[in-house]
Amino acid sequence: MRTTTRHAVRTVQTLCVTVTAALVATGCGRSEDSGPGKDAPAEIAAGKAKGTVVMWSMGDPDADLKKLAKKFEQENPDATVKITAVPWSAAHDKLTTAVAGGNTPDMSMVGSTWMAEMAAMNAFQATPSSIKSSDFYPGQWDTTKYKDTSYGVPFIADTQAIYYRTDITTKAGIKGALAGDRAGFLKDLKAIQATAGKENPKLRHASGLVMGFNSWIFWVPMVWQQGGDIYDAKTGKFTFDSPEVAKALEYYASVPKQGLAPTDRADNVQGFRDGLIAVYQEGAWAGGSFHKDAPELDGKWKTMPVPYSEQPSGFSGGSDLAVFKDAKNPDAAWKFALFLTEPANLAAYSKATGSLPPAPQAWTEGKLTEDENMKAFAEQLEVSKAPPAITTWQQIADAIDSELEKLILGKATVAEVQKTLQSKATSIGTGR
Repeated sequence: MRTTTRHAVRTVQTLCVTVTAALVATGCGRSEDSGPGKDAPAEIAAGKAKGTVVMWSMGDPDADLKKLAKKFEQENPDATVKITAVPWSAAHDKLTTAVAGGNTPDMSMVGSTWMAEMAAMNAFQATPSSIKSSDFYPGQWDTTKYKDTSYGVPFIADTQAIYYRTDITTKAGIKGALAGDRAGFLKDLKAIQATAGKENPKLRHASGLVMGFNSWIFWVPMVWQQGGDIYDAKTGKFTFDSPEVAKALEYYASVPKQGLAPTDRADNVQGFRDGLIAVYQEGAWAGGSFHKDAPELDGKWKTMPVPYSEQPSGFSGGSDLAVFKDAKNPDAAWKFALFLTEPANLAAYSKATGSLPPAPQAWTEGKLTEDENMKAFAEQLEVSKAPPAITTWQQIADAIDSELEKLILGKATVAEVQKTLQSKATSIGTGR
């Protein structure tokens, strides 16, 4: 998928997917009773935070995060928060190098798909028991887990919804949102495609399509929607050879096969703005981009939850807050993490940045669903899931991206893709 610079940066920022570096052995001198998957929860002491908290944030300097830090300092007069911005492009290597050298900050924002890898490196403290999983969406909480132990707290949620151009879909006879079931959704796409060159002269394809990098994010939830999965955590086995995977592959390939989506790396955001496509799937950041960069489209697009087959599901990603085992001031760091994830502060940060809060109460306090186009994301967060918490996940994801592209281009059949993915995933394994 060819992307604009903003889209490429935002994709990395919200999904936090990178090439997995070789795991570095750490933890020398630590108790054999601790370690990845068997750490006891950290404890947060009573009273106010004291001392300096050093935090790394990811991406550009975050003025809104610093505003919250100032508020924390006002509530904790003996505490100081120092935030250093780390570019997403350098963040993974910087974090792993710091962990290996025992030279970490007290805490950091960490991409959700990095959590298992770095937890396996013995990098993080286990989440304090006073931070309750029930305060967060289940899929978002699962992004913090490795071997059934939580090693952080969700801060920025990421999931996807369907965007559709109402000025185009109404000309196809569709009143309101498209169908919420996969079969009906496909029927609506065909109706939209039939208007190309007629009622909608600019329209080329009813739907956009992601090929290559990160296409797994769009496809894996289709397997979950079938009631299946690609990995069985209980047995530690991959299940790409299942009937549910076959059905998901068949549907994924059916859209471009019927000419309803392009088979190139077209820019979906630009295509949507230009009216070349009518429907596509993306994160909440795209809506903010339309309001800012294409105000002429205001009132001409809406969102809806991702259509499903047997049961609703979607992708959970984003960024978590983690406190390092080598933190110099872990108690104050956890207090700052707890402060940042209070519903009122999550809501304020969401309104300021356009990000999605990972806690239902934050949506309520911020009255975020009063924005009609945000409702779809709230519904998706209720049913979304995190990818497998295994250290080799990015290698598995890369294999999926590659095989999906072969399927879309007609270079491999569904059966061949299943066989290849099962073989590759089994060979790659699950790491630590």
